[in-house]
Amino acid sequence: MKKLVLSLSIVALFLGSCSSDNEEITTQPIPTGTITGDITTAKTYPLGNYTIQGTVKIKSGGSLTIEAGSTITATLADGTADALLVENGGKLFLNGTAALPIVFTEASKTPGSWGGIIMFGDAPIVGANGVTTATSEDGNNLPYGGTNATHNGGTLKYVRVEYAGKKLTDNTSEMNGFSFYSVGSGTVLENLVAYKGADDGFEFYGGTVSAKNLISYGNFDDSFDWQDGWRGDANTNWLAYQVATGNYGMEIEAKSVNNAFGPKISNITLTRAAGTVTEGGSSAAEYDAIQFKKEGNGEYTNVVISGYTTGTTALPATAVRIQDKATFDNQVTPGKIKMLNVKINDGTSQFGGVGTTFTVAFPTGNYTTSTTATGATLTAGAWAIVDGVSLIK
Repeated sequence: MKKLVLSLSIVALFLGSCSSDNEEITTQPIPTGTITGDITTAKTYPLGNYTIQGTVKIKSGGSLTIEAGSTITATLADGTADALLVENGGKLFLNGTAALPIVFTEASKTPGSWGGIIMFGDAPIVGANGVTTATSEDGNNLPYGGTNATHNGGTLKYVRVEYAGKKLTDNTSEMNGFSFYSVGSGTVLENLVAYKGADDGFEFYGGTVSAKNLISYGNFDDSFDWQDGWRGDANTNWLAYQVATGNYGMEIEAKSVNNAFGPKISNITLTRAAGTVTEGGSSAAEYDAIQFKKEGNGEYTNVVISGYTTGTTALPATAVRIQDKATFDNQVTPGKIKMLNVKINDGTSQFGGVGTTFTVAFPTGNYTTSTTATGATLTAGAWAIVDGVSLIK
């Protein structure tokens, strides 16, 4: 019987290949629909074009999977606060590919139109005054922090978030392209793009997660930002390209808590295009490539810096800014900040402080330069192309 079925299938295939040239070939339409509301069970969206409406929350025990090549569009004009939020205990699976990324965008292409991707976990943090839990600053006022260093919020690979960084109605709480609140090391973050958002490209609020192959392009505030004692130790290939409006390439702090567990990042490229100005309304001169403040620390290797040359007469731009004396005393002097194999492609000074209360100097071997540093190495593909332009600079 199996042979007969096979033979009939072959005949049908042969007859189909000999059919009339006038025969119409039908294809299945690409799925569409709206992603909205709370997700409490396992939900999968096949390859398609979807809209996101309101703050979609993946609740504890729920999961959301969106297949490679899909596009999810927010709409500023509908008046809803669009965002994709993973609560602690929920999981998000976005497994795109270099050729078929998963793209979150906004219909009008207006920076700050929606809230981006927000993930919560229960990995350790260090909050203000040494507390181990805190409340999110994204307007959702959710708790974060815990003791689960290996928290797993899912997998994000080849995902691009465009035009996020929405300012909320209180005008103080803001969202980023990607916001990671106490996310743990069990979560996979690889080949992610934050494109032209109105706040930070990527922000880490404590946690232990690491991220590989990141592009922060044209975001208004900082390209990369973290606080609350983030301690991911396996980060590599980070590229920032600041154009038109942008503050720091990397802003690094730890809620003024002296610590010894800062992150490790290798292969970093930070570029500031000519004519880029700081974000309007900024309370500080935020034009340096890297800023350490409030006890921020960590190890940074193979770093290439370009274009951070403007500043003020009183405070010229520098590659590495130590913002306060406590950070110098407790992080620089004991060797908890390491900048290794740094290459600056213009006349920017290597490092500096603020004011006259301290002069920045690194212990021998903790700040080294290199003429052969390469910075980030990223593989080109559709995941890093917007409107026909490659984001890999």
